[in-house]
Amino acid sequence: MSKKTGQALPLVVSWDESRPLPRRSIRGPVQALAPGMQAEPWHDSGPVDQPFDFCGRMRELCVDVVKRCNELGHIDLSKVLIAVTQARRFRSRGLQARVTPMRFHGGELTRRRRGVTYQVQRFFVDGREILYIVAFCLPRFLDLDFDEKFITLFHELYHISPYFDGDLRRHGGRYSVHSHSQKAYDQHMAELAREYLAQKPDARLHAFMRLNFAQLRCRHGSVVGTVVPRPKLIPIAIGNRPLVVSQGNEETDHRDAAR
Repeated sequence: MSKKTGQALPLVVSWDESRPLPRRSIRGPVQALAPGMQAEPWHDSGPVDQPFDFCGRMRELCVDVVKRCNELGHIDLSKVLIAVTQARRFRSRGLQARVTPMRFHGGELTRRRRGVTYQVQRFFVDGREILYIVAFCLPRFLDLDFDEKFITLFHELYHISPYFDGDLRRHGGRYSVHSHSQKAYDQHMAELAREYLAQKPDARLHAFMRLNFAQLRCRHGSVVGTVVPRPKLIPIAIGNRPLVVSQGNEETDHRDAAR
């Protein structure tokens, strides 16, 4: 149930032409660029008379990264939603990016815990089911240096399971998400980023990564991105008793669906 409305949360959330993905202009600290700090004109970031579309440009870059990096070749970006989240505080430390899996361990759609069966909300965009959400925290991510941005990008994409089943990549041992060593994990991401750039991909794909938030906003007037809610865990059954939940915009009793 939604605490704000008292209504059942939908198991399925869809966006298409009639209900497009929500976009938001990202807030940042109000500051004037000092002389010489403006974006160099040779760093292409798209039409300057339009807001900078962060998610659109990041998706184009990710397509090329996945194509060139063997360790990420399992990723189907048509089922990955690139999004942004607004940083609450304008400081360098904190969340830079995150990947949200849309399935439980092993790609399972439901999980049973303490007698309650939960299902994660399912997201669809233009009829395609989303298995992962990769969200970048702005303006913080854009204020990293070029190398840190690339390491962060590879860091998040590498979390996607090699089975591409909606679950995260699992490592052996206690630290199953980042392996036993965060430092070694980040070093490997740096190696993958260097290998990618050594292939000399089209510089226009990653030129925006050389600019910070203030430079992009000064050039384009604003920075915009797709903003979606984090998927909720919804109880669908207690013991063997199905619950009434919302299927999209309609209320459905699971007891009827099971007949």
